Amino acid sequence: MSVTIAIETPLQDDVRGLVEELNAHLLPLSPLEFQFKMTVEQMAGADTTVFVARNAVGEAVGCGALKAISATEGEVKRMYTRPSVRGQRVGSALLAAITELAHAKGISHLLLETGTGPGMSEAHRLYTNSGFVARGPFLDYPDSEWSAFFEKHIGQAAVA
Repeated sequence: MSVTIAIETPLQDDVRGLVEELNAHLLPLSPLEFQFKMTVEQMAGADTTVFVARNAVGEAVGCGALKAISATEGEVKRMYTRPSVRGQRVGSALLAAITELAHAKGISHLLLETGTGPGMSEAHRLYTNSGFVARGPFLDYPDSEWSAFFEKHIGQAAVA
């Protein structure tokens, strides 16, 4: 499948729809207190860059975001692809775009928190296949059986 990945505002109906689908997917997988969701309004903040994957006819089929934590650390947030495009490397393309932007911004360390259990095995495979390794909790995430934590060192951006 041919997709384009671009930075877009999350404050669009079709992107809101993707985030609603993501939330619905996550809802039965863990208790609410262990679901650390960003709203689309939070995703539209100055510290967050949202990427949207669109198919050949312009339909939004996936999303992901980079949230700046510090000058050298970023967090991957709100990764989601529609079930109809899973296995077609849309998630890999989104993660590559996030990583490329992080590197360009001088971020050398990407972090992410995701759920656990059978409903999250595809996500874990995407992250590990993309060079992320398991780690312990970061920021204010609690250490629990409901969360898995990953990190990836991407090096420093070239100085011009």
